[in-house]
Amino acid sequence: MGDSSHISPLAGGTQGHPDTVDASPSVLVRGTQAQSIEHTESRRSGPRRWLRAARWLIAAGYHPKANATTLAVAEDLATRMDYDTGHARYCLDEMAARLGVSRATVKRHTAVMRELGALVWVVHGTRANVRRALGLGGYAATATVYAAAIPAVYDHAMSHTIVGSGYEARIVIDQRGQAPKPVVNPPVDKTGSETREPPSLTLGKEDGQVKVVGGCKDTSQARPAKTPIPHQSSSINGKRRTAKDVQTAGKTVRMVRALVNWTQTVPLRRLEYVLRPLTDRGLDALAIAGMLHGMCAGVRWKPNRPDVFIQSQLAADRRQTELREQQEAQAAHFELENAPVGAFVSTPGQYADVMSGLRQGLQAYAARAQASGWDDLSHTATVGSSPALDEEAQAAAAIAAFLGSSPQTAPATA
Repeated sequence: MGDSSHISPLAGGTQGHPDTVDASPSVLVRGTQAQSIEHTESRRSGPRRWLRAARWLIAAGYHPKANATTLAVAEDLATRMDYDTGHARYCLDEMAARLGVSRATVKRHTAVMRELGALVWVVHGTRANVRRALGLGGYAATATVYAAAIPAVYDHAMSHTIVGSGYEARIVIDQRGQAPKPVVNPPVDKTGSETREPPSLTLGKEDGQVKVVGGCKDTSQARPAKTPIPHQSSSINGKRRTAKDVQTAGKTVRMVRALVNWTQTVPLRRLEYVLRPLTDRGLDALAIAGMLHGMCAGVRWKPNRPDVFIQSQLAADRRQTELREQQEAQAAHFELENAPVGAFVSTPGQYADVMSGLRQGLQAYAARAQASGWDDLSHTATVGSSPALDEEAQAAAAIAAFLGSSPQTAPATA
């Protein structure tokens, strides 16, 4: 027959019944038993090769009802198939919602794939409680599971050599006559290697190296990297934090973890460190629990990383407080530097009250100084040969300049 991989299975490339293009009575698989994994004549496959075969089978027209919707159902199943076994759960309702079609449409095109020999039953869905079979409580119906399969008509068209039969059949790839690809390794630069020291027997660990647990080579079993803890002060209100302070905070945090359920996944020591900004302020367990409940108020979700979530919220609150204090300081400085016109202008009555208080204060200070034997504080002292200004007059001039009044226009007495 020669190579028939590029020949259309239909005579003239027209859409017709498969019986007219194949010597067998029919390439379609009929009956529930023939469509099961135990009795199928199709071989097993992975999702990638299976999807390529499914596209070919639909385009070849072996089934008169196969169309673009059938291909959409096949693509949806391929995205959910296991790469090792080729098995996928049916999930009828979810598939219908994703494709935007009815449940009956999904059922009809899934049956088309079974009749083409591209899908076989692994488990028939029933209402039997699968959780009871697993020794678990509750109820869950047994799900339908399909397996990817490639029918013999596809292998025949592609000139594949098959070993075995049924679901466990395999393809034989003949690599005889193929020249092996040469392996080209770049040359190693050994310049200066003679002068280097011999390697040390001490094993060093690189930064970021994954530590494998239990000798398993699977990197999914590696421990996740720890979240870096930001630096916090070791003092409380200017005093050094003591072991007693840490013990008291630990008791408070233990009560907080009992009151706030979504923090119970965080270790106690870690939670105590995260909540130190609150315990250092002297807040008790009830106050801290109220703040944590307020962080998740009005939402239905709970944080997956409570410690990181609390740190981010406290940091945001701290930034808002610092910004508010900075704005208040800037506003006060602006008001001081840009006082409104007439803010420091006094009335004659206010000036008289100030001058009266000044005279009384000076008289009391002079009497106390004279009784104590201090230097004479007369109203008319001399500096060199010129009389000095009266202290009261100097103070009056300074007060008048500050208040915006004039000593000449203000009353002389109270």
